[in-house]
Amino acid sequence: MSSKRLKKTSKEKLQIQTKHSRYFSEAFKKEKVKQIVAKQISIQELSQLYEISRTSLYNWLYKYSPHYQKGTKQVIEMESEALKTKALLSKVAELERILGRKQIEIDFNNKVIELVNEELGYDVKKKYEHQLSNGLDNIKPTTSTK
Repeated sequence: MSSKRLKKTSKEKLQIQTKHSRYFSEAFKKEKVKQIVAKQISIQELSQLYEISRTSLYNWLYKYSPHYQKGTKQVIEMESEALKTKALLSKVAELERILGRKQIEIDFNNKVIELVNEELGYDVKKKYEHQLSNGLDNIKPTTSTK
C-alpha cells in the first residue's frame, strides 16, 4: 500500500505552499477599528473580507480603541438592574391600564349597538358596518366600446 503512494507521488508534481505574511499599516488598522467602534462593520465581516484572524482584529481593537481595553470588565450592579426592572414594570402597568380602558370602550360600544338593535328592530351593526376591502373593490372592469 505504501508503494502505491510512492508511485503516485512520484508521478505528480510536488507543490509547496508557502505562507505569505501580510503587513497592514497602522493607518489601515486605526481606520478599521474606527469602523468597528462606529458599528459600520462587524469583526466577523472584517475578518472574512480581509481574511484576518479574529484574534488579530481584537488585538487591534485593544490597541487602537480607547473604549476597548484588554482586561476591562463590565460591572452590572444590582441597583441599576433593579431601577430598570422597576421602570419596565411601571411601563407594563401603564399599558395594561390603557388596554383595560380600550376594552371598556369596546364593551360599551357593543352594548349600545345591542340596545339600538333592540329599539329599532333590525341589525344596525350589520347594515352600517364597513366591510374590509381586499384592494380589488376600487378596480372597475374595463369595457371596450367599439
